[in-house]
Amino acid sequence: MHANTLGTKDASTVILVSGDSPFEVYLMQRAASQTFMAGAYVFPGGQVDTMDINLRLLEHCHGFTPVMARDLLQETELEDEIAIGLFFGAIRELFEESGILLAYGGDHKLLGFQDHGMRKRFYAYRSMLHRHEITLLELASTEKITYAPELLIPYSHWITPRIEGKRFDTRFFLTHVPLMQAASQDNQELVKSMWMKPCVALSEHMEKKIVLMPPTLKTMEELGAYSSREELFTYVRTRLILPILPEPFFSGAYMGVKLPHDPDYTIEDYKQEPRHDEPSRIIMRDGDIWKLVSPVDETGERNA
Repeated sequence: MHANTLGTKDASTVILVSGDSPFEVYLMQRAASQTFMAGAYVFPGGQVDTMDINLRLLEHCHGFTPVMARDLLQETELEDEIAIGLFFGAIRELFEESGILLAYGGDHKLLGFQDHGMRKRFYAYRSMLHRHEITLLELASTEKITYAPELLIPYSHWITPRIEGKRFDTRFFLTHVPLMQAASQDNQELVKSMWMKPCVALSEHMEKKIVLMPPTLKTMEELGAYSSREELFTYVRTRLILPILPEPFFSGAYMGVKLPHDPDYTIEDYKQEPRHDEPSRIIMRDGDIWKLVSPVDETGERNA
């Protein structure tokens, strides 16, 4: 079932990883002026743009095809343009928001920005892309670069709950930072950035030093189970990806969402087998922070 039939907009998010054991993940704080998730710490990403769904972009790749994109996403029903657009949207958003560009130069090596002139030139392209003054296709033609969508490993698929005004059908991708590139926030939509180990990010969130929204919070909890980047990437390449449409609920002082593997989840098209060994609800009490919980808490009573 393609969630766009429910009025959502396709989006791509990139979990950017650095280091190996332990590895760190790149988080960026959204500006307080943003209408969506203001002040929250998020992964780089955003809505798929018209420029991302141009099939001519495949001429600037090493054999990447819509069939490969669909197979990697595990979504065989996607149209060609949407399938490749999700990958190129991830490449563009990652470059715009963090300055990391997944592409090869004329020497067939991943781009590095150690040369001052090249770094300055691509920094200008980054701003131009953000302002829609250049497209990914034009950038590839001008600089004779080849994009590397194959470096993006699909990780998960989250759909904004139906009660929200802005709804996105978001595919999360996993990738690592190329050598000789460094991440930095765009200082427009994103005002701060930091590299954090997943366990530290969870701790900072619980201590109210940073704010993580439910998809980011759940993803960090999952990432924290892996001791090395190699272990994480090896697992993700064989991970079954099922769409996650959180089901909102309200109970007394609590508000929250049930995830599809919760035993009481009721949206039939997205329901999964219960997984009793991991949290299945994300709740907030009286405007406090979001917390991951199980249906039965430490006292043996049902959570909200």
